[in-house]
Amino acid sequence: MRKFSFIAAFSLAASPAFAASKNPFSAEFWTLTNTDLIVAISFFVFIGVLVYFKVPKLIGEQLDKRAEGIKNDLAEARATREEAQKILAEYERKSQEVQAQADRIVETAKSEAADAAEQAKEDIKASIERRLAAAEERIASAEASAVKDVRDRAVTVAVAAARDVIAKQTTATEGNKLIDDAIAQVDAKLH
Repeated sequence: MRKFSFIAAFSLAASPAFAASKNPFSAEFWTLTNTDLIVAISFFVFIGVLVYFKVPKLIGEQLDKRAEGIKNDLAEARATREEAQKILAEYERKSQEVQAQADRIVETAKSEAADAAEQAKEDIKASIERRLAAAEERIASAEASAVKDVRDRAVTVAVAAARDVIAKQTTATEGNKLIDDAIAQVDAKLH
């Protein structure tokens, strides 16, 4: 303890503040009118009060608490960072899955569009064939109708011509005889 007191006194004596002030070994220095002495005493009293009320220990505890809080914050930050990295990795994995699914959907849509186009071509081809068949059928029907109309017209013209020829060549008695023969034929066929 004496060594400490000697070192403290020596360091106080050698300090620049004391070098600029009065000599600590003179009687003037130790009077209460010396402001340097009052400041030194106040400083040591202040340090003594701080030590008595255990302020350095409180400051140490506060610093330890703060260090512990910082340590906890760092640990929490590390945990949060790791969790964020996990979430990022999961997001990237899901993003890749979604991209792959989107690619599959696009490929399926392209395939279905190509199939639909092929089906539409086939449907159009079948529709054209049906329309051609219907047109050919209408043409054949119109042709048959025209042939029938020509035949009917030919029969009508032939009957009219035959009637005119027969009317010119037949007399009234021959006409009555032809009518009687026709009635007899109809009567024989019906009965």
